[in-house]
Amino acid sequence: MPLARPVSDSTVVITGASSGIGTATAYALARRGCTVVLAARTEPALHAVARGCDELGGRALVVPTDITDPVAVERLAASAVAQFGRIDAWINNAAVGVVGLFDEIPVTEFRRVLEVDLLGTAYGMRAALPHLDAGGGGVVVNNASVLAEVAMPYQSAYNAAKHGIRGLADTVRQELRLTGRGNISICTVLPAAIDTPFFRHAANHSGRMLAPPPPVYPPEMVAETIVRLLRRPRREAYAGGAARLIGLQWRLAPALAERALAWYAHRTQFGPAARLDSPGNVFRPAGEAVPEGGWHGRRRQLIRMTAALGLAAARSAVGTVTAIARQRRDAR
Repeated sequence: MPLARPVSDSTVVITGASSGIGTATAYALARRGCTVVLAARTEPALHAVARGCDELGGRALVVPTDITDPVAVERLAASAVAQFGRIDAWINNAAVGVVGLFDEIPVTEFRRVLEVDLLGTAYGMRAALPHLDAGGGGVVVNNASVLAEVAMPYQSAYNAAKHGIRGLADTVRQELRLTGRGNISICTVLPAAIDTPFFRHAANHSGRMLAPPPPVYPPEMVAETIVRLLRRPRREAYAGGAARLIGLQWRLAPALAERALAWYAHRTQFGPAARLDSPGNVFRPAGEAVPEGGWHGRRRQLIRMTAALGLAAARSAVGTVTAIARQRRDAR
């Protein structure tokens, strides 16, 4: 079920609103006259985003929130309802990451990524559901990344959390139907690499400078995908052609796609410069009140290579199907 009322008359909570996709989504909704409730750890950045929303024709409420604290997330929901009377949609977008070999990532940082990315999403959904139901229905959108479907080396904690978000969304969607709350839609967004500050702020134990694997898409594209989901909810929606292609590769020929993506990410995820170990923004806020991360030059690089990997995966899948058919024919 879509929003119970027009976007221009809706109240939408956005976590991780202090930069990146969260900021881009707040602006996209504000342009449509929406009321947005902005949550993140960096209060000055939230106020800057709120001013931008006001200038674009929307209304904004700032509620600084650490989403790893379930009590604070409940307060976020209560503040939205107290100020505007209801919640029509909730966007779980906040995320942090740590890059490095699985057995070299500090346990405290691994745990924190799961707490922010997975548990923070769970707390947001729990806080949102009763208010959405009370308001006649609404939409939850979880920003899960294409890494909820596939995997990338050096991102074990992030991969695990995003896979968990996808499974959580599927489960809650089933339960809502079974309990007669089909007026609430649970949607999952699967973006490709996006031009946000994420890679600049991620915890890093690789010894190398980080960069998003190209092609890299603008955050506004994800924001528009989220707006479309509010109007016409779907179980899942890719954001970026590369995400759709990678997902197809993974389903057609998972073993080949796993090897190919590992090779590709290993060669494109790191810059030439060395970098000392850093916990990044895993424990400290670092919102910048900007959507972009400065990766414009990588937005359309290596699309041919990505397409070639997809063709190889498709050929492998056709070969596998042919071999299975031949084996069955010979067994008769």
